[in-house]
Amino acid sequence: MKQIKEKGMKLLFFLTACISIAAVVLICIFLFANGIPAIREIGVFRFLFGLKWKPANNLYGILPMIAGSLCVTAGALFIGVPVGILTAVFMAKFCPKKIYAPLKAAVNLMAGIPSVVYGFFGLVVLVPLVRELFGGRGMSVLTASVLLGLMILPTIISVSETAIQAVPESYYEGGLALGASHERSVFYTVLPAAKSGIFAGVVLGIGRAAGETMAVMMVAGNQPVIPDSILSGVRTLTTNIVLEMGYSTDLHREALIGTAVVLFVFILIINLFLSRIKRRVR
Repeated sequence: MKQIKEKGMKLLFFLTACISIAAVVLICIFLFANGIPAIREIGVFRFLFGLKWKPANNLYGILPMIAGSLCVTAGALFIGVPVGILTAVFMAKFCPKKIYAPLKAAVNLMAGIPSVVYGFFGLVVLVPLVRELFGGRGMSVLTASVLLGLMILPTIISVSETAIQAVPESYYEGGLALGASHERSVFYTVLPAAKSGIFAGVVLGIGRAAGETMAVMMVAGNQPVIPDSILSGVRTLTTNIVLEMGYSTDLHREALIGTAVVLFVFILIINLFLSRIKRRVR
């Protein structure tokens, strides 16, 4: 009976894994089957490097949206990664027990807040603040980067903290035995041992930042132009799809699906690039 149960559970796990893989494969087939013909009809060069997005005039250039996605994602990582990793280090090795529970609860709560709530916060708080401090309209690359930096914090903090706590205590104790202080033992022995897990948290943060839509749409300005400063309005690949998919038809709709293909390939390339860096670091 026990063997039957074990085989049944193995079969169940296998089926669920197959369903997950099949879902990803079906999504890829749908995207490429509907997006590649549109890209071919428009022209690969015109589609990827065109500077104007005017569907009414049959102009489908997504270079401004590619640049916008890169700028916003890079800004979010510049803000969120250092804060997230240092917060994880504090929670794992420096945080007093009295405040650990409420701090952990706050991080988990941030992870559960809907993106539209983050967007509303950015609209009523960050946009006016950026407008007063730096000028401009307030809806800009800077505002979207700050907001996304806040949104990716829970992912980076949770994964990084878990990786740090998983490091054997002997690493830390070895640093102390060699005469290092508490801080040096943490930063020179524990963190290098946890770098793979921390790296995984950063990769997940990149995926969250690159794929976010609603919050960015509310604070970025949604202007299909290449930003010339951090105070310029910008439109990302995801917001471009959401803004126009509801009323698009024919080639316009297929061009939006082609935009999704570019976004998919964009995230895939980032993950492969970071995975290669991770292997080299190892």
